[in-house]
Amino acid sequence: MKFNQKKRVIFLDSNSPKITVKEKVNIILSPSLYWVKRLTLPVKHARDAKKLLPSIFEDTVSDGNYNYSIYKDGDEFIAFAYDDKLILDTIEEKGISASNMANVYFAQSELEFEGAIKINETQSLTTKDGILILLPCCWVQESGHLSLENLTLSKHSISLAQFGHIVDSKSLYKIGAVLLALIILINIELFITSQKVDELVSLKEELFEKEKLQATMFQNKATLSKYEKIHSSQSKLRDAIASVLSLRLKSDEKLKEITLKNKNFSARFSPLSEITIKQLTKKLNENKIKFKSEKKGDSWYLEIVL
Repeated sequence: MKFNQKKRVIFLDSNSPKITVKEKVNIILSPSLYWVKRLTLPVKHARDAKKLLPSIFEDTVSDGNYNYSIYKDGDEFIAFAYDDKLILDTIEEKGISASNMANVYFAQSELEFEGAIKINETQSLTTKDGILILLPCCWVQESGHLSLENLTLSKHSISLAQFGHIVDSKSLYKIGAVLLALIILINIELFITSQKVDELVSLKEELFEKEKLQATMFQNKATLSKYEKIHSSQSKLRDAIASVLSLRLKSDEKLKEITLKNKNFSARFSPLSEITIKQLTKKLNENKIKFKSEKKGDSWYLEIVL
C-alpha cells in the first residue's frame, strides 16, 4: 500500500540549501517566492475575484509573467501573484526534479503559529496583520524552529506551468475545439469582468460624492497640500503672536503696534532693554520662527515672514 504513505513536506526558500530527493514530495513556498495580499472585494466568489487580480497586483509585482491564485478566508480573500519560471528554476536549483513534485503550496495557506519561527541562520517567519512575512532573525525573537513533520496540508495547492509537451496530430483537433470554447468563455468572462470593474468605479464615485471629495486623487492631494500650508502658516502666526503677547515688559517698555499684512507679521515696541530682547529672541528660536529685528528712532521693530 505504498500509495497511501504520507509524502515528505519540504519548505522551499531562495536561500535553502541543496537537497537530495528520490521520492515524490510536497513543497511549501517561502514568502520570498510569491506576493500576497489580504483583500475585501465586492464579489462573493473566488472565481470572480480572480479576474481582478492582474490589475490589483499591477503596482506591486516587478516585471515578468505571473499567474494568480485566490481563496476566501472568512469575509476576506487571500490573493497571490507568482512567477512560475522563478519557482521552477528555484526548485531545480535546490536539487528537486519536476518528476518528484507532488503538490506545491504557499506558506501563507499552510503554516500557522504564534510569534516567530526560525527557518535558517539569517531568516525568520512571523505574521503581521494576518499575512505571513519573512524577516531577518535579528528583528524578531523566535519561539522555535520550523517543523513540518505533523503538518496537515490544505486544499489550496497550485499548478506550475511547464512547457515543452509533445502533442500528437489527433490531439490537435481536440485542442482546437477546446481553444474555440475557451475563446467564447473568455469573451463572456471579459464582459463580466468589465461589469465588475464598472461596479468598482461606481463605488469609488459614490465614496467621493459621500465624503464631498473632488473628482480625482490628484485634485484631493492638491487640496490637502493647500490646507496643510495654511495650517502651517496659521500655526506659525499663532506662535509668533503668543511669543510677543506673553513677553514680560518693564514699566518703561511698551508694545505700541501689531500689524499683519499679506504674509508679514510685525510688531513695534518702545525701546527695549537687552534683557527683554534676549527673552523675546529665545522664545522665537524655541518655536523655530525666523525673524528680523532692528531699532529705528525711538522704536524697536520685529518682523516675521509667515
